[in-house]
Amino acid sequence: MRTPTRPPLDGLKKRLDQSRAENARMPRDGFLRETFVLPRNDARKKAKEWFDRWPKQAYWTSIESWFERPGDVIEFTIRRLPSS
Repeated sequence: MRTPTRPPLDGLKKRLDQSRAENARMPRDGFLRETFVLPRNDARKKAKEWFDRWPKQAYWTSIESWFERPGDVIEFTIRRLPSS
């Protein structure tokens, strides 16, 4: 009786490599991050919404970085802890 051959693992290896590459780019500090590209007034509203929903004192919410883009557009990354 022959033992069955193993199925090819190329797809699994490829996906595992992709996942590891994605995780290598993300900091492992426990913060959740989200990046927005919005007009200035909408950016202010979005930041206020985050600080109202996840207060700085409990979730360490902060604007991690921001850039002013052409056309009065703001790109910013905001971070917070997943739970308080």
